[in-house]
Amino acid sequence: LDIFLLYQYIEKKASFNTPFVSRTSDVELLKLEGITYDNLPKHKISENYLIAKSKDFTTEADKLKELKNQKTTIINKNKLTGTFEKKVKFNSKSTTMELETFLKENILYGEDYRFWSYDKKAKTVVFYQYVENKMFYNNSKGKVTIFLDDKNNMISYEQTYLVGIEKYQKERELQQAELAIISLYYNGDIAPKSDIKAELGYYNSLQAATVSQLLVPTWRIIVNGEIDLFVNAFDGEVIELNTEEKILE
Repeated sequence: LDIFLLYQYIEKKASFNTPFVSRTSDVELLKLEGITYDNLPKHKISENYLIAKSKDFTTEADKLKELKNQKTTIINKNKLTGTFEKKVKFNSKSTTMELETFLKENILYGEDYRFWSYDKKAKTVVFYQYVENKMFYNNSKGKVTIFLDDKNNMISYEQTYLVGIEKYQKERELQQAELAIISLYYNGDIAPKSDIKAELGYYNSLQAATVSQLLVPTWRIIVNGEIDLFVNAFDGEVIELNTEEKILE
């Protein structure tokens, strides 16, 4: 079933994949609208799809015993939960490096995650898995969520992890980040006088509750340092926010 879905997705995308060619007028229009961006990659970039599958934590009994100050439980093989025996104080002013160091020292495969967000209202700290400096955006199957109490102590966490990560099919040239910005502008997602930054990662495009994932190179477009938008870097398609998480969780 997983192989069939991968094939169907690739075939569907290939049939509609027409190059989005930037026109000088598009770039000039962004300037007139006061939309600013810099430090975008100018050189051509080629990437592959990636395939991956969910980790079976039941095979890691020995490693789990080595984790200090916590009691762990495996849920349906693919989700690990941990409760800290002694509460760990969370400092909201901690640097990204400090938070990732904590994860590396206290969570199984913690070195393979990067900080994503701290939600004061929900009392959570979220990290997503990454590979070759590219994050798996909004991926519920490659994620660590640390839960805080009312006094900002870390009390527990949930973890999922992707394994068997391999390149799939041949490399293809990506559309430039500037084209992703233009696509979002015409889609009505970027307002005038916005400041834009961009980075490259991966998004799960196989939107089905299967064990396998098909990860597509994706531009993360950050608007005014607050709003995250995502665009398929192969075909320029705007990705609806949180679609993957709603389907898979």
